[in-house]
Amino acid sequence: MLFNTISFALFLPLVFLLYWFVTNKSIKAQNILLLVSSYFFYACWDWRFLFLLVFSTLLDYFTGLKMEEAKNQTAKKFWFWLSISINLGFLGVFKYYDFFATSFAEALAQVGINTSPITLNVILPVGISFYTFHGLSYVIDIYYSKIKAEKNFIDYSVFVSFFPLLVAGPIERATHLLPQIQRERVFDYNKAVDGLKQILWGLFKKVIIADQCAIYANLIFNNSDDYSGSTLFLGAVLFTFQIYGDFSGYSDIALGTARLFGIELLQNFSFPYFSRDIAEFWRRWHISLSTWFRDYLYIPLGGSKGGTWMKVRNTFIIFIVSGFWHGANWTFIAWGFLNAVYFLPLLLSNSNRNNLDIVAKGKNFPSLKEFAMMLTTFTLTVIAWIFFRAENLGHALHYITDMTTNIFNYKFYVQTYQMLSKIGFQFLYLLFIFILIEWNGREGKYALENFGVKWYKPVRYSFYYGVILLLFLYGGKEQQFIYFQF
Repeated sequence: MLFNTISFALFLPLVFLLYWFVTNKSIKAQNILLLVSSYFFYACWDWRFLFLLVFSTLLDYFTGLKMEEAKNQTAKKFWFWLSISINLGFLGVFKYYDFFATSFAEALAQVGINTSPITLNVILPVGISFYTFHGLSYVIDIYYSKIKAEKNFIDYSVFVSFFPLLVAGPIERATHLLPQIQRERVFDYNKAVDGLKQILWGLFKKVIIADQCAIYANLIFNNSDDYSGSTLFLGAVLFTFQIYGDFSGYSDIALGTARLFGIELLQNFSFPYFSRDIAEFWRRWHISLSTWFRDYLYIPLGGSKGGTWMKVRNTFIIFIVSGFWHGANWTFIAWGFLNAVYFLPLLLSNSNRNNLDIVAKGKNFPSLKEFAMMLTTFTLTVIAWIFFRAENLGHALHYITDMTTNIFNYKFYVQTYQMLSKIGFQFLYLLFIFILIEWNGREGKYALENFGVKWYKPVRYSFYYGVILLLFLYGGKEQQFIYFQF
């Protein structure tokens, strides 16, 4: 079930009504409802993989209890590594086995040994990377005595499979989400309205920005040999907005939906395309994943406490692993590696924490220096996203080469104008307005949080209804979210 479908538009109000008007007298009943609803939500994609979600939940639940009951460190370590091995084993089989098998066969072919690798060709269970990381963080935190094992299986299951975050995050921590699941929740009208506004903005990002950008980004990437450098750059920019609108749109819908049920999820995006350097970008992009790798990989490796070599090594490890987390393709590894290269000068000059505040805070416009820094960071990000979107490394390198060498050929002006005309200047105006609204709302948790709050109600609600009308005008075809494949 997708957020941008009629089925979800029917599912959400039904669960909401049952939650607040039927089960509202009992936290246990509310949590059972959330669990059943979450399993139904997941089963709508493919009920056969529901067993994997349930098994992963059972594994980490009982592992937590066993570690807490362990009488010595050896027993505790046994249960810890058993859970880690099985979790990563499932992730490896479903997500990475075919990649390693084919890559090994290709490596042998380079030295003259031809083999036929045995591949599984299995469907990647949607959300497996996300709910696996939920369980891993829970088990790791218990092992290092940061939290106690949860004894209520229903509560723990809701933590793992709460439907707003189940298939594409944010990646929650037990310390943040479990206490909210366990305490009494009272309906808050203002929070519910705020949640609806965030859902509306998330749908705008997905249906209008991401899905429309996808049409032309796909056209250009899939036929990159036919286009001049400027058109290829346009395609890369369109994909840059596509992936932001798609993933941050999903996160907005997830956070807004959770707020309808009295639950606050971790913020996953904080206007990353207004970043002044790559370090700031990664503090604002997919925040729950970045902090997960920081806490459970970067810091255990030594973080930034060691010498220069250790800092550099750890930086490349965390970025490359982050890239590999996204998918079993060398393009994702290259994307992670390139971001590590971007990050390196900041690390070596100890300037990776220079921009911790909000750009141009309290001002309408950035300074020329801030604008130049944002433009530079955005351009570097656009180039990196080419690896993320390309079919393979060869395609990515060929795309970048053509983009940078075919800028001034005879097709430059005509072809680019034709592509812009095909996209439609009406949509380009909407994209420009979208950027302005995002800029205006950059000090909030999401763009519409404080947008128009001082307007007269008729004007404000006209804006909301205008967005809804645009959703109907541009919607109609169900488009999957990009991060479902991860």
